[in-house]
Amino acid sequence: MRYTSRFLVLALLWGYPGRAAEPVHLADLVTEALAANREVLAAQKKYEAARQRPAPARSMPEPMLSLGYASNGGPLPGQGLGKDPTSNIGLMVSQEIPYPGKLKLKGDIAVREAEAEFQQYQAVQLSVRSRVDQAFHRLHHTWEALQILAEGKEILDSVIKVSEARYSAGKTPQQDIFRAQTQLSMMETRIIRMQQDQHTAEAELNALLNRQPGSPMGEPVSEDSPALVRTVDELLAKAAATAPELRRAIAMIQRGELGVNLAKKEFHSDYTVAAGYFNQGGMAPMYQVRVDIPLRLHADSRQRPALNEQVDLLGEAKRNFEASEQNLQFRVREAYLAAQTAWRLRTLYADTIAPQTQLMVESSLAAYQNGAADLISVLNNLSAKVDAQEQLHEQELNYAIALARLEEMTGVAMKESR
Repeated sequence: MRYTSRFLVLALLWGYPGRAAEPVHLADLVTEALAANREVLAAQKKYEAARQRPAPARSMPEPMLSLGYASNGGPLPGQGLGKDPTSNIGLMVSQEIPYPGKLKLKGDIAVREAEAEFQQYQAVQLSVRSRVDQAFHRLHHTWEALQILAEGKEILDSVIKVSEARYSAGKTPQQDIFRAQTQLSMMETRIIRMQQDQHTAEAELNALLNRQPGSPMGEPVSEDSPALVRTVDELLAKAAATAPELRRAIAMIQRGELGVNLAKKEFHSDYTVAAGYFNQGGMAPMYQVRVDIPLRLHADSRQRPALNEQVDLLGEAKRNFEASEQNLQFRVREAYLAAQTAWRLRTLYADTIAPQTQLMVESSLAAYQNGAADLISVLNNLSAKVDAQEQLHEQELNYAIALARLEEMTGVAMKESR
């Protein structure tokens, strides 16, 4: 009967135009999403842009070339040249030289900002991977549920036939037929709602894969999720070194510390060195060398507030790290508990409840055909069987979603061994 219902489900789904029968694998979808998803590509470009900043930040300011003349007796160049000592034509080259250590600090700040963007890029990748994983398993759940409902519908069809035969023989009231037909209609409504869930999961996957809306999506290939091999404390210990959220927060703390050091160095003036040559016609050429040093006369209104700002930004970065760490602790423990609960419930349904309801249906069907049981017990047992099988696959879905969330938050692969 299971193969018959599978055929019915496939026939029902392929009846829609554009429906493809090619099975889909989670690993293939994840690879496609990481290569085509617009969120991932945007985060990648933002990181690549940030990588370009350290080199310019460490570079010396551009030198300045100044061309000019001084004339006497008229405004044109060369007037008074060789006759008046203040008339000349020349050039001057100047170079601003930052206080020692400033350029290195600026470059290091840009490196930390690029590291923070890289961690954000990693976080986006993990987010997209997790969403693809969850949508894939939701889609797989709809296929399994539709198969279960198709099996239940097939059993109800046979029950109706038995009821009609017993009614014709005067062995059962007509209301048994109506009751069974009502259950069949209710089963069909569940199928329609599950088909809606299926289309929603397909639409989500198409969006994550950057495919055209309505692109065909085949049946997901079933994948067994492994049991949890790490304790929650072990997982949190690894997350301290792998979670992009925490690593980004650490990079921002390091950036803040460098920002404070740079702000302290801003109390020291940069200076500009200039050298020039001036032609004076028949007179001896004139040379000029100059050093310009800004006087920090307004440090209390300029440099001091800038330093306080960087100190406050560093404090913000530290508080953000602490908040992220606490929030991660809660979310990881919550998802871990959800995974444990789903695994226990899945085991209970798979090992006990589902087999028991299957035996109940088989026994009550045989008894009903022989007149030893009423229709209500048959329908109740069938409803319990369908619900148990759906719950079994729903707990498998909940477990897979919990694992995907843990991977996204911690950066630790949950489907691999230690």
